[in-house]
Amino acid sequence: MLMPPFILHVPGSVEEACQIAGDLISEGKEFDWIAGGTDLIPNYKWHINPKSDVISLASIEGIDTISMNEVGCMARLHDIAESDEVHSLIAEAASKVASSLIRRNATLGGNLCLDTRCFWYNQAEEWRSSIDWCHKADCGTGSDCRVIPNQNTLCVATYQGDIAPNLMVLGGIAHIIGPHGAREIPMSEFYQLDGITRNVLEKGEFLLKITFSDDIKNWIGKYRKLRLRESWDFPEAGVAAAWVQGDKSTMRLATTALESIPRLHDEEVASCEGDIAKLANTIFANVKPVNNTSLPPRYRRNMIKVLVKRVCED
Repeated sequence: MLMPPFILHVPGSVEEACQIAGDLISEGKEFDWIAGGTDLIPNYKWHINPKSDVISLASIEGIDTISMNEVGCMARLHDIAESDEVHSLIAEAASKVASSLIRRNATLGGNLCLDTRCFWYNQAEEWRSSIDWCHKADCGTGSDCRVIPNQNTLCVATYQGDIAPNLMVLGGIAHIIGPHGAREIPMSEFYQLDGITRNVLEKGEFLLKITFSDDIKNWIGKYRKLRLRESWDFPEAGVAAAWVQGDKSTMRLATTALESIPRLHDEEVASCEGDIAKLANTIFANVKPVNNTSLPPRYRRNMIKVLVKRVCED
């Protein structure tokens, strides 16, 4: 499919990127950020909400760091997966993303800011026009959601990223920057429960890096995902768990690919007091997948009980 026309901006520094974003905002122009482009470029080819301007982060030096306490937004997933410097749980999650070819282009920032996905959204423009569009990409028609009919106030497109829940259970802090300065927020608060809004990034902001406390090396954990093919697909359900080595009472658990956001389940973990079977049933009761991905929601929800038990094993 033909790529729609857009102006590509290639800043050489974080400051220049923020300046370009500020200028475009003042001119009333819509724009996207692009890192590896493995998600954005296919969407543009399908004419899914393309913008007139795109700002690339690829030429900015120093934002691809990989260490135990910091991972930059432009760090390639392949490099993270192969690194001995990063926490093993993050490396494990990165190794499970898509294929090896995609991981060589895909970045941490791109994966964390992944657009939500849905049967009715991730289709070619001609297909979407044939069903009179959908709420997430309504082309100005005010169309209703196709998953939950007769409403156009909430998008329930599913977040299908692998790495976010792992950063949540490790206590990751997202560092955000834009024309109005920098700010920090826990990864557990980075996402917003709406398939269109997706996260807390304000216009002109982008994700700069993720940092961790000095005690991260004391934490161990696991990540397990459900997908159609082991070597390729987005997660249909995913569970990450981490705890201080030798102390399961410190456990944190997060899920992904079940709702519009990945979610940290601190309350559920606390209420089960170390009973893994009870925890699996509690998580099962609190997640509500909808019918907009490859596998049916009932199966995805049931598999959560299996995945929870697997990540909590010694």
